[in-house]
Amino acid sequence: MKHISAASPAGAHGWRPIVIMALLFFSIGFVTWLNGPLITFVQLAFSLSDVAAFLVPSCFYLAYFVFPLPAMLLARRTGLKAGMAIALMVMAGGTALFGECVTGRWYPGALAGLGVIGAGLSLLQVTINPYVTLLGPHDRAAQRIAIMGTANKFAGILAPLVFASLVMRDIGGIATLVQGAPSLAARDAVLMHFTRAVHAPYLFMAVLLLVMAVWVLRSRLPDIGIGPEVSGPADRRDGGLFLLALGVFSTFLYVGVEVMAGDAIGLYGRSFGLSLDVTKYFTAVTLAAMLAGYLAGMVVVPRLVSQLRYMGLSCAMGLALCAAAWMTTGLASVLCVALLGFANAMIMPALFPVVMRTMGRHAEHAASLLVMAFCGGGVLPQIFVHLARLCGAHAAFVLVAAPVYLVILAYVLILFTSPNSDMRVSKNVPFHIPENDNDVCATIRF
Repeated sequence: MKHISAASPAGAHGWRPIVIMALLFFSIGFVTWLNGPLITFVQLAFSLSDVAAFLVPSCFYLAYFVFPLPAMLLARRTGLKAGMAIALMVMAGGTALFGECVTGRWYPGALAGLGVIGAGLSLLQVTINPYVTLLGPHDRAAQRIAIMGTANKFAGILAPLVFASLVMRDIGGIATLVQGAPSLAARDAVLMHFTRAVHAPYLFMAVLLLVMAVWVLRSRLPDIGIGPEVSGPADRRDGGLFLLALGVFSTFLYVGVEVMAGDAIGLYGRSFGLSLDVTKYFTAVTLAAMLAGYLAGMVVVPRLVSQLRYMGLSCAMGLALCAAAWMTTGLASVLCVALLGFANAMIMPALFPVVMRTMGRHAEHAASLLVMAFCGGGVLPQIFVHLARLCGAHAAFVLVAAPVYLVILAYVLILFTSPNSDMRVSKNVPFHIPENDNDVCATIRF
C-alpha cells in the first residue's frame, strides 16, 4: 500500500480536523495542569495536611488505571468521534461536581469530581491519540503531534496563571486572615468566601466542555476508526514480556516524576520558606520549560539524533538537575526542579512509540497498558509527600526523582544492546505508533 504524500500535516482532510483536535488537546492540558495550584488551594480551603492535599493528583491520575479498558470498550462501540464527545461530557460533569463540592467545602465530593474528570480524560486519551495518528499521512504524523503537544503545553502554562489570577490572587493574605481569625466562625467565614471564588470559573469550564462536545458531534470530522488486531506471526520487533513490562514501568515512573515537577514544586518551594503568593506560579514555570524542551526536541530529533538516544540524554539531564537541586537551596533549587520540565519534555514522545516499536503487532495491547501506566502521576507524588514528612521536601524530591531517571536510562541502554532492537542506529524512528510489516495502520477500524 502506497502512502499519499502531502505538503502539510493536514493531508487530504484539510486543517479543520487539526484545529478541532488542537482545541481538544488544549482542554486536556488546561484541566490536567490545574492540579498544581489546586493542591495549594485545597490545602488552605479545607485546612489539610500536605498528605491529604496531595490526594488531588492521586484521585485524578489513578482514574487512568481504572478507566482505560472500559473506555476502550466504549470507544469500540461508539467510534472515535462519538467517543471524544462523550469524554468531553464526562469531563464537564466532573468539573461541575468539583466546583459545587469545593464551594460547599466538601472535600470527598471534590475528590470524586476530580476522579470523574480523570475518567473522562481516560476516554479522551484512548480516542484522540489514535485519531490524530491516523488523521493524515503517516510521514507527517510527527508534525501533527507537535501541533497537539504545543497546544497542550501552552494550556498548561496558561491554566495556573489564570487560576492564580482569578482564585488565588491574594492567597497569602487569606492565609494570614485564617491564622489570625479570633474564632472558628470567623475562620469559616473567611474560607467560605475564599472557596466561592472557584464556583464561577469551574461552572464556566463545564459549560465550555459541553459546548465543545456538541461541536465535535456536529462537526464534519472524518470518520476514522481503529479495529481488529492483525493476526499472523510476530515480527522481529517483538521485544517480549520483559521489554514490555520495563517500558510500561518506565512510563509509570516518568508520568509520576513529570507530575512531581509540575504539581509538587509549590510544596517544594514552600519548604524553603517562599510565600504562597510566589509559589502559586511555579507550575507555570515548569510548563514553560517543558514547552521549550518540546520545541527544542522537535528541532533536534530525528535530524541530529535518534529519539532513543535523545531519551537517554534527557534522563542524563534529569539526573544532573536532581544533583543540582540537591546541592542548592531556595530559588536556585526550585529553578532546577522547574528545569526538569525541559528534561522531561521529550521522554514521553520518545518512550511511547519506542515501546510500540518493540512490541510489533502487539502494539494495541501495549498502548492500553501504557495509558494505564499514567496512574504513576497519582502514586509518586504520594510517595514524595510521605517521604517529605520524614526527611524534608528537599531531600525527598531527589530521592524519588533520581531513581526514575536511572530506571528509564537503564531501559534505553537495554534497548541499545538488545538483539531484537533495530533502533540503535536509526535516526528516523517516528513519533507515532509505527506501521507493522502488513501496513495496517491506515485500514484499522473500530
